[in-house]
Amino acid sequence: MAARTEHDEQTDAPPPSDPVPAPARRPRSRIAAAISVFGELLITAGVVLGLFVAYSLWWTNVLADREAAKQGDDVRHGWARQGTGGTPRSFDSKDGIGFLHVPAMRNGEVLVKKGTDPAALNDGIAGYYTDPIKSALPWDEEGNFTLAAHRDGHGAKFHNIHKLEKGDPVVFETRDTWYIYKVYKELPKTSKYNVDVLKPVPKESGKKKPGRYLTLTTCTPIYTSDYRYIVWAELTRTEKVDKNRTLPPELR
Repeated sequence: MAARTEHDEQTDAPPPSDPVPAPARRPRSRIAAAISVFGELLITAGVVLGLFVAYSLWWTNVLADREAAKQGDDVRHGWARQGTGGTPRSFDSKDGIGFLHVPAMRNGEVLVKKGTDPAALNDGIAGYYTDPIKSALPWDEEGNFTLAAHRDGHGAKFHNIHKLEKGDPVVFETRDTWYIYKVYKELPKTSKYNVDVLKPVPKESGKKKPGRYLTLTTCTPIYTSDYRYIVWAELTRTEKVDKNRTLPPELR
């Protein structure tokens, strides 16, 4: 029998089988897709929340400080035009009655205007109460000069209220007079509905007789508005403003 040639071997070889098709790619599951979308939404929400926090706790302070400085300059320019003299009651409470100085809070000077409407306090100022109990004013012979300001955001003028201690000075500046108060009691936490702290004689502070008191109020804990933080002070003396507006010893 003749030997088989290479050609014959190739010819007689079984035909190659059809290639095995690659397994079909499984369609992406709906659950995995939903998880992916949810994750992206969480990231986006986190970024938005972070921006909102930065706006609320930082940028609103920047804007409020600018506005407060402008309003404060307007008040001081008005005082310069009027000069000293006259009666305190001639002061225009629409523009501001004076400036609060609290060294322990390290908040600079704080313009004080009439009313405690949040929109007004957003300008980085403090306001004196007209409701639910009307505030006395510093030059009144007796009563409680009651003030409110934001603790966080919008200037955060009372942010460091917790640093005030018994004996610390609180000074209120008007066009003609420095009113020097001394802290005598703090109430770190009370209900936001506790209006007794604003009474002419704040008995909750331990006082039982009419006097010339000052009450500072703001929200607590920090970054919340669930409760109120209260500080009480009592007038110890007054000092006339000289032509150079020399600071009293408590502010030097």
